[in-house]
Amino acid sequence: MCGLIARFYLLLSEHSYICCRNTLKPMLIAVYARDLSKELSRNTLIKVVNYLDSLSSEVWLHTVVSESQVSKKLDVSRYRSFSTFDKSDAVLPDLLISIGGDGTILDTLMIVHDTGVPVLGINTGRMGFLAAITPDNVEKAIDAYMKGAFVIDERSVLELQMSEELFSFKYALNDFVISKKDSSSMIKVHTYLNGEYFNSYWADGLICSTPTGSTGYNLSCGGAILHPKSESFAITPIAPHNLNVRPFVIPDDHILAFEVEGRSKAFLASLDARSISFTPNIQIAIKRAGFNFNLARLKGENFMSTLRTKMMWGVDVRN
Repeated sequence: MCGLIARFYLLLSEHSYICCRNTLKPMLIAVYARDLSKELSRNTLIKVVNYLDSLSSEVWLHTVVSESQVSKKLDVSRYRSFSTFDKSDAVLPDLLISIGGDGTILDTLMIVHDTGVPVLGINTGRMGFLAAITPDNVEKAIDAYMKGAFVIDERSVLELQMSEELFSFKYALNDFVISKKDSSSMIKVHTYLNGEYFNSYWADGLICSTPTGSTGYNLSCGGAILHPKSESFAITPIAPHNLNVRPFVIPDDHILAFEVEGRSKAFLASLDARSISFTPNIQIAIKRAGFNFNLARLKGENFMSTLRTKMMWGVDVRN
């Protein structure tokens, strides 16, 4: 039955994939890896760089890589190093390859920012919702990208505004979280939508998640999973005191504002796990950023297949 439905859908829809690469033209590929203490990450990095060299591609290595002792098998001094990209740069890479887990992918937002450079994730971590390519399939994935057999998923980004600029980088791919600090007492988060009072949450904290982040902290706190193209945010309380308070999904063209109070003199604000302390007098607002994060995936892979694989949906676990 599933096969019949899939074929019927293909008759009703058109799939457009980005297929514009000249397979004979060398590409400029940047490579980033966060944790090279893991043998799997080191070996995967060497594998990626050596294979790109064999294709006569120009390779750049992030400073985290170029300043580390990866292995005697890889002479990092041969490659140009980089830290971040900017729209004003004369030359930008065709692709950034991220080696690690989903947290490493989140790091790359600070590297590519609003340049539009696509990111392809090689998963040497655990879950791999964003970094979907396994180390065993590195060459196959690179070949497919060179041939244009890939799709760009435009993922929405959160932008944070505070009355005091406490974050050096104010964007997040996953979520923005307000939580308590230095106290076991719950906090009260007054929430406003487009300037109109919405609700006051008595809880340990509050999560505002993008569709990308909906399968992370948001999901573990009982929030809804959002499709990447849903153009929405999920508001999910953390351990709410009132049991009738439930997660809420809003359009991502809304501006959310927060006021926080509690017994503590300071609270925590987090953007993709980058946390700072703030005081009750700080005013906070979040909105959708004016740019997207371009996540590269191979043709034939999609969000639904990832959900089924990672969360074992459709599997009869009774056997």
